[in-house]
Parts: sequence; structure tokens; C-alpha cells
Amino acid sequence: MAKKKSGGIAFRCSSCGYSQPKWLGRCPSCGEWNTFEEQFVEAAAAPAVGAVRSVDEAHPIPLEQVEAQSTARITTGISEFDRVLGGGAVQRSAVLIGGEPGIGKSTLLLQAAAATGQHVLYVSGEESAGQIRGRADRLNVPLKNIELLCTNSVENIEKVLNAVHPLVVIIDSVQTLFSPQAGSIPGTINQLKYCANELVQWVKERDAVLFLTAHVTKEGVIAGPKVLEHMVDTVISFERNEDDVRFLRALKNRFGSVDELGIFRMDEKGLAAVQDPAALFIIQRQGELPAGSATVPIFEGSRVFMVEIQALTVPAKGAMTRVFSDKVDSARVSRVAAVLEKRIGLRFSDQDIYINVAGGIRLREPAIDLALALALYSARTDIPAQKTQAFIGELSLAGEIRPVRRLKPLIKTAQGLGFGKLYVPAASSDTEDGDVDMRGVTRVDNLGEVIKRVFSPET
Repeated sequence: MAKKKSGGIAFRCSSCGYSQPKWLGRCPSCGEWNTFEEQFVEAAAAPAVGAVRSVDEAHPIPLEQVEAQSTARITTGISEFDRVLGGGAVQRSAVLIGGEPGIGKSTLLLQAAAATGQHVLYVSGEESAGQIRGRADRLNVPLKNIELLCTNSVENIEKVLNAVHPLVVIIDSVQTLFSPQAGSIPGTINQLKYCANELVQWVKERDAVLFLTAHVTKEGVIAGPKVLEHMVDTVISFERNEDDVRFLRALKNRFGSVDELGIFRMDEKGLAAVQDPAALFIIQRQGELPAGSATVPIFEGSRVFMVEIQALTVPAKGAMTRVFSDKVDSARVSRVAAVLEKRIGLRFSDQDIYINVAGGIRLREPAIDLALALALYSARTDIPAQKTQAFIGELSLAGEIRPVRRLKPLIKTAQGLGFGKLYVPAASSDTEDGDVDMRGVTRVDNLGEVIKRVFSPET
């Protein structure tokens, strides 16, 4: 009778998990160099030659016979966080939160863990139990419903999960997770995929919610394989401006909108939701508006904010002109400057352009085009606009002012904050039902008409 083999040696790629019986300098699967590591493989791990693995057969069913599942949600107790999640965290879902170091990811989740009132397991692979207790004491949050586990072993985490059955699971962070099944080095692509998948599958089989924090690269995107974002149901980005304001924005949400924006302030008691953010991004001045500034109301999800766009133009220092803009897409700035140069005759081709947004919010709305154009014109001519003027409209390459969506709430918010003179697209029709006070609202067709009205000596 042949002796049963006890196991053998295999070489596994630490980047993609590809395994083969001998060492290679380059992985044939992912193309990475020097990533093969020697591992001992149990004989039971590999099926016998010619063996057939039993697989449960799946059968299709008519979609009309499938019962729709209700999306029961767990509120986090933090209004701005719930807003971004779509009304709360959906049970049997996974949420991935990414942000730069020190921005407040752990603080937000610890505050949410205490505010949910549910049974929470907080798993930390980066900090000690004493550090987390110290943060909880500084935040003055109740601790009765939170259990703490300091480990980076996925097998240990799963064992505790099966023992305590929490309703909310927090992993801080996913990059610290480790399993010997996925290689010997934590943080590799294979480790991230394997460990995240194990935890996601656990909450999918139970009425629990999983929160994962993630590191980001120097470009600000979530570190690790893109498949990590596909494995979870919601991806949230945590950003900050130059001040103490934090922005929470959903990049992906299977159970809600990705347009909502959560706004917090960081103080000694942790993160506090901003209660009245409509005027948060307007600079309160005693005097007149300086040259190079223009104000626009914008939609972020279901709310309207008043935002001040600031522009500065200076003669180019070299043969090539540059656009410095991190809150507005630089390609949009170049396009608006080109329209001004072509249609108005104002030269920007020899100027360096600097664009800033007061408050540090990132702008993507097409409705900001007109305000951006007025800010650039004001900066180039050194003629300021009036303090109570606001501008709404998308700009075409022909210099036309195109209509924007949901104009009525934009006008109402601007008027409520004291902007008595508004310039809006003439083609807009959603203000004709008498719901909006049109006094002080001027309809305009093209960019030249707006500039003439705003910057002419008569006004």
C-alpha cells in the first residue's frame, strides 16, 4: 500500500496569489518580478488527479418570481454620515471609507459606533487598546455597546465574530489584515482581496454591517487593487480643506445617491456636523467684493450651497502658460478662458491662471461656468463685480448661456442669503410657474450680454 504524502513545497506570488511548484523570477500571471515565496502546502489542499469536486448545482428562476428584499437600515446617529450613506447603513452591506492619515476616519467610526446603540465589534490592527480608549475618553462617547479586538489576523477575527455576533463590524484598517492563506506579507494585493472577501461574505450571510477604513495613495485614491472597491457596496471618500472642515462624499453607493455631501468640523470633541452649511463657503466681508471673485449657488445632492470662485491672472513666467486649479477641473478653466479670448477678445494666452474656491469644496457642476467666466474677466481687467450679484449658467463654446437643472432652488437659496441681483439662463422654463420671486433676476442669452450688464459703468 502506497504511503500517503504529507505535503510539499510550492511557490506563491505575493502580488496576485499565482502558485506553481518551482521558483520563477517573474510571475507569469501578473508580470511582477521577485514576488514568489516558498510555502508549505498540505496534501489535503490539492485534489487527487482525476478527482471530481462536488459543486452545488444552480438553477435559473424567473425574475418575476423573485421577492424583492427590503433594505433595512441602521442609522449611525450622525446626520451628515447618514445623509451620505443614503439614510443609514443597509444591513448585509459593506462600506469602505478612504482618506489621508489623520483626517478623522477612526474618530468618525468610533463616534458612529457609540451613537448607533447597537452591538459593535471594533477591530483595530493599527492602534493598541489603550490608544483607542484614550480617544474614546477625549470624545466623551458611551462605551457600553462596543467590544474591542486588537488583532490583524482574519482567522482570529472570524472566530470572534462567530462567538459574539455583532450587528456592526468596524475594521481599522483593511491594509493591516493578514491571513497565511494569502501569503506571508500583509498589505499585498492578494492579502487585501482575500481578507476583505472573507469579512464581506460573513456580513452578507447575517444582518450585520461592515465598515472598512482604507489608506490612500499620494494621489488621494484608495490604495490597493480596484477590485476592493467592487467587492463592497459603498465607497466613501473623506477629504479636508485648508481649514478644520471635513467633507464626506460617496464615490459609489448601491443603496443611495452619490451626489450627497456630508460636512463636518473637527474640534477637541471630535467631528461635529455643520448644521447650516448653505453660507459656509461665502467669505463675510465688510467692504466691497475684490476683483477676481464671483459667487454661484450649486447643488450638492439635495442641498444648495453658495460658493465663491476666486481667480487670479499674472503674466506667464515662461513660454508655456499654466493653469493652477485643484478645486475646479483645470481643463474646464482652460475652456472658459478660451471662450473669453475668442468671443470677448480678452487675451489669456500669455497669462498664468490661478483658481481657488473659498472653503475648499470641489466643484463639478456645469452651472459654475458663468461665475467662473465672470471671475476670470474680473481678474484680467481688475474690475470687481458687485457684492450682491450671483451668476448661474453653463457656458457653450459659442459663448451662449445654456440652461441648468433645478434652477428654482438655486434662485431661492441665493435670494434667501441676500443676493438681490441674479443672472440666469434665458432658456430656463422651470421658474415660470410663479413659485419664484423673479424680482432682481435677469435672464441672459450670451456671455457678452452678461459682461456688459455687470461691468458697464451704468451698473
